[in-house]
Amino acid sequence: MVQDEPNGEVVAAGGAARERKLNFFQRIALFIRQVFAELRKVVTPTRQELLKFTAVVLAFVVVVMAFVYGLDLLFTWIVDVVFGVPA
Repeated sequence: MVQDEPNGEVVAAGGAARERKLNFFQRIALFIRQVFAELRKVVTPTRQELLKFTAVVLAFVVVVMAFVYGLDLLFTWIVDVVFGVPA
C-alpha cells in the first residue's frame, strides 16, 4: 500500500495489488513518518525576509483598520442624518 522513497518520503505504491488494510498502530506510524517527511520540506525564512514579511503584514493591518474606521464614521453619520439626534 505504501513504500518509503529513498529520500524519506512515504508514497502510495503505484502498481501494487490491493493490500490488506493497515491496523491502528501502523496508521499512526505512517502518519508520523509523513509528518516528518513534510517537516523536512519546510524552509525557514532569513532574518531579512522575516522582517519584510512582518512589515507587510503590519502595513496591511493598518490599512484595513483605517478602512473599517472610515466605514464606521460613514455609517455613524448616515444614522445621525436619517434618525436625527433630538435636541
